[in-house]
Amino acid sequence: MQFQLENEQRGPDYRRAGLRLASRALLSLVLTAPLRLAIPALLLISLHAGSAEGQFSPMPAGKQQTGLPAQLQNVGIDQRLNEQVPLDLVFRDETGQTVPLRRYFNGEPVILTLVYYECPMLCTQVLNGLESSLSLLTLDIGKQFNVVTVSFNPKETPELAAEKKRTYLETYNRPTAAEGWHFLTGDEDSIQSLASSVGFRYSKDPTTNLYAHASGIMVLTPEGKISRYFYGIDYPATDLRLGLVEASSGKVGTPVDQVLLFCYHYDPSKGKYTVLTMNLLRAGGIAILAAMAVGLLALRAMNKKRERYLSEKL
Repeated sequence: MQFQLENEQRGPDYRRAGLRLASRALLSLVLTAPLRLAIPALLLISLHAGSAEGQFSPMPAGKQQTGLPAQLQNVGIDQRLNEQVPLDLVFRDETGQTVPLRRYFNGEPVILTLVYYECPMLCTQVLNGLESSLSLLTLDIGKQFNVVTVSFNPKETPELAAEKKRTYLETYNRPTAAEGWHFLTGDEDSIQSLASSVGFRYSKDPTTNLYAHASGIMVLTPEGKISRYFYGIDYPATDLRLGLVEASSGKVGTPVDQVLLFCYHYDPSKGKYTVLTMNLLRAGGIAILAAMAVGLLALRAMNKKRERYLSEKL
């Protein structure tokens, strides 16, 4: 009773202050409760991940990962950097004409993709990812570089290749692409020779007639040597551009690309370009020194102009 009278005597301001304090305490409890519950959970997850790490660590080089199904143990991409692709291999183009692979190496770098045209999912994602990245480049297919897409299913036909080509030419929508993006089919021997030369390993499931395969693309020099690998289905446009510039020995691209190559380095283990920190710092230091030199020259020119002005006044 005495407490109630004291509150009434202190008035509504005191009651509002008390409500604010109570609200803040409640809000603090609500906000911090998930955190208090999350900390033990995160610790538990970390301990579990640490114990599971050994189960999923990469196998030593030269050993098969027996945990994989038998069909997948011979699937992957083995890098063959700087090795020569056999350009005398014969394939069929979209019109059914027999053509040597050499025809598409005419002084420009080549992006090589190994897919099969009736693949239900992954091959389409590879081609979609490639086209999306190439659409971001100022370089044009058929002008600064070519793309050669080869089916590794020997039963696929030039008609399927032609249909696939129409689809991607419509999406890419650049005038020189028809002369630069080629979709090929071939016999078993030519396909296996090409796949083996670039380290592309795949296998066929006889029960479903589907292929198990990895996803990735290769950049070849104008002479047909393997220059770069890019993995997955998403290929950063900057990586593709730098890969083409390096494969062409600087014939493709601009001086800006050469500066970027000074700061970026291709990492074969990751299949992408990474920043060279020291070179980046050097480039930054050079840029700062150049800016200081320009500033000093400008200041010197202003002082001379000021001195000339004052001498004329006197």
